Amino acid sequence: MANAQHPTASPATAAVRPAYAAVLFDCDGVLVESEGITNGVLCEMLHELGWPISEADCVALFIGRALKDQWPVILEHTGVRIDDAWIGQFRARRDTALRERVAANPGALGALEEIRRAYGPQIAVASGADRAKVEMQLELTGLAEFFGDRVFSGMEMPRSKPAPDVYLAAARALGVAPDRAVVVEDSVAGVTAGVAAGATVLGYSNGSLTSAPPEALRAAGAAAVMSDMAELPGLVCAATDGPGA
Repeated sequence: MANAQHPTASPATAAVRPAYAAVLFDCDGVLVESEGITNGVLCEMLHELGWPISEADCVALFIGRALKDQWPVILEHTGVRIDDAWIGQFRARRDTALRERVAANPGALGALEEIRRAYGPQIAVASGADRAKVEMQLELTGLAEFFGDRVFSGMEMPRSKPAPDVYLAAARALGVAPDRAVVVEDSVAGVTAGVAAGATVLGYSNGSLTSAPPEALRAAGAAAVMSDMAELPGLVCAATDGPGA
């Protein structure tokens, strides 16, 4: 089991208040370091089908998108029409690897502590991944306590990202208008989904292979792009006049 990081306490220099009505987080690549693990498993399984795809190309084609929707490109390169059984095998191998190696993104726990102080329960996870994966990762990394049952999966929606359905569902469940919410995303598909929902979108790009470059996130509509999760509270919280104000 991966060890959860411990947040660094922030100095109580000023109380904060929410700058938006809600904060909606993507999970993979934003809250947890999982994309490289998942991408590695997928790349290996595509090699087994006869497609010698590179890790970089695998990222470009599949990160941020539902695998079940990407069957045409796999069929084109392998002659194999992936089915539910193949996807089930992928998820099983992926989950085994995640249980061994997944971790919270640096700064995520500390950022969530600050944001929870300002937003209370008006925060949620809205992921394109299957619910079992999302909930497992949140538990393994110590992030589940921040969200409770406010976890939404694009797999349970009519359409997954880059369609806005999962963000619309999360905003509706929190009782906020989508245009009063802020979305935190690391992929072009995810930013596209948040923008289509009408939300303000903040991009996260940490320079890793699986993280979309800042210019791509901005081109997709991100209002700002950060490279460190420690920057997030300052972008979604507004300072008041003083401590306890």
